[in-house]
Amino acid sequence: MTKVLSLGGSIVAPEGPDAAFLKSLVALCRDWLSADPERRLVVVVGGGGPARAWQAAYRGAVDAPDSDAQDWIGIMATRLNAQLVKAAFGELAPHEVVQDPTAVSIFTGRVLVAAGWKPGFSTDYDAVVLAEAFGADTVVNLSNIAKVHTADPRVDPTARPIDAISWKDFRAMVGDEWTPGKNVPFDPVASKRAEALGLKVVCAAGRELGNLRAVLDGGPFVGTTIG
Repeated sequence: MTKVLSLGGSIVAPEGPDAAFLKSLVALCRDWLSADPERRLVVVVGGGGPARAWQAAYRGAVDAPDSDAQDWIGIMATRLNAQLVKAAFGELAPHEVVQDPTAVSIFTGRVLVAAGWKPGFSTDYDAVVLAEAFGADTVVNLSNIAKVHTADPRVDPTARPIDAISWKDFRAMVGDEWTPGKNVPFDPVASKRAEALGLKVVCAAGRELGNLRAVLDGGPFVGTTIG
């Protein structure tokens, strides 16, 4: 059984790396993996605060920022974060950090860590590609929000949390276009591919580790199911 976690950089490195959270996350994953030798995890890591800060610096340094250049800056942040996560998993993650999700079909160890690939989408898309490669039917998307809302609750006081939503309705909310640093619950490019594959995505708060364990175990959880 392989589970795919799309681990938002906003919870690994909100501003800088959060060592205490990472230690707790690795402990939870080790415990979950130890319960069954057939269990494996694919962990795809986002850019978080460092990506946003370096992208903002680039936009401030040039008159006409290039979209691909901004994406590459964000991708480099994901790779640094992913290297940290891989190191924290130790012997469970002997494989090198994956940078091209189409170039890997097997991995040794119990945990495979991946980072950003190329411009045009976020690490959510990489998670979908890896879910397809390893036969996972669900991507667990962990970020700093507990549920998807009907609108951005930070700007719309009437926004309501959603427990479950179809891909058709979700994609109508987020659109089809990717822009670097776009703040949506799940990347629109990744959403299109996930829908085509018939994948389910669970969006949940990544720092609520008890809730994450419930998701991994298939029990009741707080979050939004897309699919």
